[in-house]
Amino acid sequence: MLILNEAIGVGGVDVMIRSGALAAYGFRKGHVPGGEVAGTVTAVGDGVDPAWVGQRVWAFTGTGGGYVEQAIAPIGEVLTLPANLSAVDAVTLGSSGVVAHFGLAHAHFSPGETVLVRGAAGSIGIMTVQLAARGGASAVAVTTSSPERGRRLRELGATHVLDRSGAGRPDDPPGYDVIIDVVAGEDMPSLFDRLNPNGRLVVVGAVGGQPPADFGTRLMAAFQKSMSFATFSAATVAESARRAVRMEQFAAADRGELQTVVHEVLPLEHAVLAHQKMDAGEVFGRIVLTP
Repeated sequence: MLILNEAIGVGGVDVMIRSGALAAYGFRKGHVPGGEVAGTVTAVGDGVDPAWVGQRVWAFTGTGGGYVEQAIAPIGEVLTLPANLSAVDAVTLGSSGVVAHFGLAHAHFSPGETVLVRGAAGSIGIMTVQLAARGGASAVAVTTSSPERGRRLRELGATHVLDRSGAGRPDDPPGYDVIIDVVAGEDMPSLFDRLNPNGRLVVVGAVGGQPPADFGTRLMAAFQKSMSFATFSAATVAESARRAVRMEQFAAADRGELQTVVHEVLPLEHAVLAHQKMDAGEVFGRIVLTP
């Protein structure tokens, strides 16, 4: 399908690809970033129902190809948008909501458990906070860089606010049943110290870089706590399951039950500025580009 873009989501993976952090996976100079777009279908390929033409849609373009005026996406990764959901909101929710939903599922999160979200100020973290709260977590803690961000996260469902080092208040939970980590990086092993017995740590992003090569020794040192570590990528979820969750989340956002948080909307030609803001850690929510 050919889509005339109204909005393009700027994701953490775009920044990692541009920085060269994922060069080992084949990303080279000349790669066009952008994994999700929203707009109007202007043309379809052979064998595709022409009734798609003219429809407002969200689409996943893969690991790139989104930072353009007209994007191409496979029909299996295209969803019609609810009438009242804007293109900007769609690209703020489309990918992050799926990662948050299935990341919690991968951690076997259950109602009544305590959850810590590390890196909660980004779009994945914000959605994880909301879904954990809606899912009946007894506590939803977040790490963040400022009191203002903490206040905003409380409005979205967080019950405890920690600083980036994990320090908080005496009434914070002493440990967590589930930790969802969007950051990874050198400090990731310290999260094992915050897991309850039978706790689960799931890394859903690595905007902070790779963890130390020997991070498993911290886990083994607490062998008797029966803790678990896992990574999660939405690429391992069946297309039909991703589609179903996105449809439900778009409908929930349309009804006002899920909040999208847009940091800023910038013209497409300011994509460099968008990445500079991401690199500087200035972004709360998602930056969206518009052609």
